Amino acid sequence: MIAYNKGTVKENCYKKQKCEDSTVKKPLILYFSVYGSSKALAEEIARQTGGDLCEIVPEIPYDSDRSHYSALAKYAKEEHDRDARPAIKGALPVGDYDTIFLGYPMWWYTFPMIVYTLFDEYDFKGKTLIPFNTHMGSGDGGTYGTVKKLAKGAKVLPGLPVEMSDAEKGAEQAVRVWIASLKL
Repeated sequence: MIAYNKGTVKENCYKKQKCEDSTVKKPLILYFSVYGSSKALAEEIARQTGGDLCEIVPEIPYDSDRSHYSALAKYAKEEHDRDARPAIKGALPVGDYDTIFLGYPMWWYTFPMIVYTLFDEYDFKGKTLIPFNTHMGSGDGGTYGTVKKLAKGAKVLPGLPVEMSDAEKGAEQAVRVWIASLKL
């Protein structure tokens, strides 16, 4: 795999084809993950679709030590209450793809505030956007409707909510059934 970001090397985006291969229309699997469950789900989606992975990395990293979960939850709640927009590290190749899978964990019954930053900074008009998320019992928490509101001009397809523990195992069957239902 080679790192890719509009002709420059970027450690969080990976393409399976060379950058100059413009004949292949692959999806982008764009995701945010702190503990790895959303990343595992994104990797399974990339494996099954042949799409390119790209992680949304915050400028200021979150603590990924699971033993500090309470501190992360408190910080996420504070971000939510302040309507914060955490900065995204580097540019994301959103403009290079027509179909984008967007993944994230559920934090306080919504997506992390960095996903709001994504919608503030990138234009999804004319794109097909397909949300997926990991959760600990809240399903999508209504975020798929929020994606439709924030991604103005995008076609938003049905999403896939996966329990965090199932996502960490790959959720291969759930992803397979979901992708088949999308009829991409």
